[in-house]
Amino acid sequence: MRQFAPPTIDEGPLGGGPLFYRMKLTRGISVLKIDGEYYEIRTPSQDEIALAEIFYQGGNVYDVSDAEALELENAGYEVDTL
Repeated sequence: MRQFAPPTIDEGPLGGGPLFYRMKLTRGISVLKIDGEYYEIRTPSQDEIALAEIFYQGGNVYDVSDAEALELENAGYEVDTL
């Protein structure tokens, strides 16, 4: 069994003045597999999630099979070995 953590992005809050631009928060990016292809979506809609064969919500870590790990790696994602 292997583990996959969807990608993240560090970004500051919107607005709030110049001091807030220095503060960065790590936010998860969701990964959806639709028709055999992987897509990164910041805030997927319920319709996009319903279309997905597989949905990895950003900010979480998932156990994946060796076959799924190979597909993720072929798509350019990093998968960790337990």
